[in-house]
Amino acid sequence: MNDLAGKHFVLGLSGGIACYKAAELCRALIKQGATVQVVMTEAAEQFITPVTMQALSGRPVYGSQWDAREPNNMPHINLSREADAIIVAPCSADFMAKLLHGRSDELLSLMCLARPIATVPLLLAPAMNREMWAHPATQRNLAQLAADGAHILGVGSGFQACGETGDGRMLEPPELLEDIVAFFQPKRLAGKRVLVTAGPTFEAIDPVRGITNLSSGKMGFAIARAAREAGANVTLVAGPVSLATPRGVTRIDVRSAQDMLQATVPAAQSADIFIATAAVADWRPSSASDQKIKKDGSGKTPQLEFTENPDILATLAKSARAESGALFCVGFAAESHDLESNAQAKRVRKGVPLLVGNIGPATFGADDNALLLVDAKGTREVPRASKLELARRLVAEIADRL
Repeated sequence: MNDLAGKHFVLGLSGGIACYKAAELCRALIKQGATVQVVMTEAAEQFITPVTMQALSGRPVYGSQWDAREPNNMPHINLSREADAIIVAPCSADFMAKLLHGRSDELLSLMCLARPIATVPLLLAPAMNREMWAHPATQRNLAQLAADGAHILGVGSGFQACGETGDGRMLEPPELLEDIVAFFQPKRLAGKRVLVTAGPTFEAIDPVRGITNLSSGKMGFAIARAAREAGANVTLVAGPVSLATPRGVTRIDVRSAQDMLQATVPAAQSADIFIATAAVADWRPSSASDQKIKKDGSGKTPQLEFTENPDILATLAKSARAESGALFCVGFAAESHDLESNAQAKRVRKGVPLLVGNIGPATFGADDNALLLVDAKGTREVPRASKLELARRLVAEIADRL
């Protein structure tokens, strides 16, 4: 999926060891369908060569405002007008200070100052030592740049080239790419609070065994990412899965259905939208052994009794907040057959305005799927696509219904 197809970026490099990450970011942007024009400061050229960035971008690198390749000798005007955004990565403390005061003594800062603010956004990926990052002057500069309309992509934390550890590292290229893609998504849920459940639950039989299902959590995690891209504040309650948390999403890890209920109900009190994608176990063993159940050689099998688990979706769909319209609930149904009739029956039984159906278990763990939207008016199919693309379409559908 080329999320940035047709986009053209100016990728600006200021001085810093994180310039090596800019090489990978350049390649990642191109793989997502964008074209990239690299502009480097003199300081950046001390860390990575223009030849490297030219090879990766497939375009000549600019470094001087006096570049004779531009017939009018105005690369700061020409290059900025062509861009869908200017991305400065790495953005050093010095370069941020320069931007704040409107200084423009070399090409990259000239471009940032000369760009049409209304049509060419400025995205900054800070990179510096932890003490420089924490300095009050840097934090004042960041706050003012944001107030002036720059979009700050944030920083990472960890081991730094100087040997110290802390905040200030430039984000890793995959993190930057995710944030850049998110920046260009429509903000249809801006200001909304979204609660998502995802993955399976695990119901213990003994300390080493339990009952679970094949849910990978990929659809729920994609929905959490898509909602965050749409501008929402997102909380993700996740069963036992090994998936990376989407950028900017608050994650709560749980294990059993009861754990998920205890995490979800309080979180729903401040949510505007609840999307229940988790494959919650319908039953759990009535009692779990505190020791591993051993075979005794007799051929006898343990006799398990089951208790019905709480219905998280129905609990929230019938809550006072949902019935008053303050909480919009969306359910999911994974069916092995008769998808339309089973999904419609489940929607009525759960009491939700929208239910999303898909055929399982063939789709479990896959990266793509097709969905069926079920509401009081009938059904509508969403054709097969990647789970992230389906998540974005579902988020748009929910935004239309609010």
